[in-house]
Amino acid sequence: MTELEKGPTGRRRGRGARERILSASQQLFREQGINRTGMDQLCAAAQVSKRTAYEHFTGKDELVAEYLRRFDPSVLSGVFDRTDLTPRERLLAAFDIPPTTPLCPYIGAAVELHDPQHPASQYARDYKKAVAARLADTAREAGAADPEQLGEQLALLIDGAAARTRVLNADAFPTAAAIATVLIDAAIPATTGDDRRGEEVSS
Repeated sequence: MTELEKGPTGRRRGRGARERILSASQQLFREQGINRTGMDQLCAAAQVSKRTAYEHFTGKDELVAEYLRRFDPSVLSGVFDRTDLTPRERLLAAFDIPPTTPLCPYIGAAVELHDPQHPASQYARDYKKAVAARLADTAREAGAADPEQLGEQLALLIDGAAARTRVLNADAFPTAAAIATVLIDAAIPATTGDDRRGEEVSS
């Protein structure tokens, strides 16, 4: 085996190199930002040569886009696919974010890149639209009169709470959840959706 077939520490590149590169990107991009992380540092952390890295990714732009795709490909399935919660409860569960959760990677990437044509910026936009759409679908299921509007309102609250939590280093999601409760109560008539189901169960 020649030296070109080994990473900087002599480790075989083989299977798993791509996953090591992505794992290193997740750690470094979150800890120090996308712009401050170079390919040399990523390769060292992943224990691969730059040649191996470019065999898996055409460049840093492609790697950043794939980094974002790995975070939540099913769009908050841990919230929206829960069968133990009513639709209204699922809307509020979207605000149950641990205070130690770092800044949303999609917001962070969009802010750092400053390029709306960057593949990662496009993916971030698509993801944010998908979250609003899932909120709207759940609002419709709960009986909201204007589910699209409620979905956009709640999506804005989630992103605002994420950014404020990062800037102030203080959990803003409890306040956002309280505001969401007011919006949900105003948008969903008391005799529709979950309440009507509750009446059927108790009757």
